[in-house]
Formats: sequence, C-alpha cells, structure tokens
Amino acid sequence: MRSRHDHVLLAPGADASGRTQKAPSSSKARPHVDDRLAPPETRVEYLDGAEIFAAPADTPHATQHFDLTYVLGAHVAPGYRGAVDMLTRADEGSDYAPDASVFAQKPDRGGHRRLEELAFEVSDKQALAVPTSKARRLIDRGVRRVFCILVKQHRVLEWSRETDGWRTLPKDAVIEDPCLVRPLPLQALLDAASSDDAVARALLQKRVPALEAALAEGEARGVALGEARGVALGEARGVALGEARGVTLGEARGEARGEIRMAQEAITTVLQARGVAVPAKVARTIAGCDDPSKLRRWLKRAATAATAAEVVAGSRRKR
Repeated sequence: MRSRHDHVLLAPGADASGRTQKAPSSSKARPHVDDRLAPPETRVEYLDGAEIFAAPADTPHATQHFDLTYVLGAHVAPGYRGAVDMLTRADEGSDYAPDASVFAQKPDRGGHRRLEELAFEVSDKQALAVPTSKARRLIDRGVRRVFCILVKQHRVLEWSRETDGWRTLPKDAVIEDPCLVRPLPLQALLDAASSDDAVARALLQKRVPALEAALAEGEARGVALGEARGVALGEARGVALGEARGVTLGEARGEARGEIRMAQEAITTVLQARGVAVPAKVARTIAGCDDPSKLRRWLKRAATAATAAEVVAGSRRKR
C-alpha cells in the first residue's frame, strides 16, 4: 500500500517488475534520431516542415526549466542518461528538442544514441498547439511517455495514447518508471520547496559514494559522541551528525560503556568507603574488566570482602 501518495503513474505497458512496452514499429523507414534537419547549437527547430524558433525564457518559465532538470537529473536510474534541449528527429519534417529527456545510455548497434523514453516540455502559454503537435509526433516515433508542465496553471499533463490527447495528473501523484531510480513526486516539479527533499531521497537511493562517505563519517562521529557523553547527548548530536544509524549505534555503545564504567567505579567506591585498601594491581584488574555480569558479582563481594583481592579472586586474564 502506498503511504505517501494516492496516485502512482506507471509507464505505459509497465508492471511492478519494470517490464516496459516496446516502441511501435513502422513499415516506413524513418530518419535516425540523430539525422539533423535543424542546425545544432541554434534556436531553430522544425515541426511538420515549418521552421520554428525556440525563444529564450523569462521567469517563471526559466526557473521551471531549472527545477525540472534539477529534480529529473537526480532521479535518472543507472543505465540511463538525462539531456536538456537535445534534438530528436521525429519524422521527415520534424526535428526539435524536448526541454528535458531521458534515454538509454548504451548506444544502438550502429553506435548511435537511442531514442528517448521520457520527454518533458515546459509551457507558459494558454494554447497547447505546439506542445501537442510535438508530443503526438514523439509518441508516434516511439517515445514511451511525454509530459508537459504548465507553468501558469501549476499543473502537469501526460500524453494519453488512449485518447490521443493530454490528461491532467493529480498533484499528489508520483511518476514511476524504469528510467527512474525511485518514484518522482509531481509536487517536486511544481514546488521548489519540495525539490530538495526529492533530490536528496533520489541520491540516497543511488548510493552516491560522496553521500555514503558523509553518512559513514556522520555515523562514526555519532558513535564517538554517544560513547563520550551518553544517551541524551548522543541523541541530540548523533541525529545531526550520524542520522539514524549513528544515533542507534552511538546510543547502544554509549549505554554499554557507561554501565561498565559506573560498575567499575562503584566497586572501588564501596571498598574505599568500607576502609578497604585497593592496591594498584587490583585497581587495574577492575578497570580492565568489560564484562558487566562479572562486574556485578564483584560489586556484591565488595560489600563484604575483607580485602580487595578477595573481590577479584578467581579472575585470570586469558593469555
């Protein structure tokens, strides 16, 4: 059962195992996706043979572009690559660049890059004529899923093969797809305040070496702090430094070490309070014992023993 989201948007033809729908076949040969009609490194694109100009963006369109690539890039699964403004030859008369896309990293048999599997468009226009035409041709070309983020309406759309049109996605939905390392919350695409949390969770899922090292360092600090200052301080500082793992391990070791030290000190204190001298050799034996059950037995003896040696009698160090 999904606990955080009411809606999970699976890839078309995909099930829980991650099997995906194959691209539709066509009897008519198409240009390769990398066969250029539009000149690269310019703002010129072609749609149905007509030249169109991809104009620069202003806020909030531009910031939505940034948020999309920030969140999407962190969610791309191993074996896939993300791209921004990457030209795709959709058909004979169309060569244009989705705002962001995800494609398989391994080249095809001819050494060319593969067709994207996910494509995203950002639009701040009321009319959707151009994004609609682009989406329809990308789907026809074989792109599995196409999304459109409407900046002014604060909505996300996905192209539907069943209706040959856009459908509005619930804001609490997540996009689940084999291209993604974990479900991508739509809220992270629409709300910059939610994007950092989604990115952090995705990077943790990827087990990024730098984050793993930071967590290990935090855990080590939490353990050391838990041992030195006990459970209360270990909780307060361990969460910040070692998060959950550091705190748990720090508390456990801190409690065990604290119990041993208190027992060692209690034995010596009881003997001294009764006026029984504690020779250095006996003191070293007590301080060198880290067996809680043995320390408890010695503490009971300390209440009645005539000498300190009687307390630790029978204890020999293993050689």
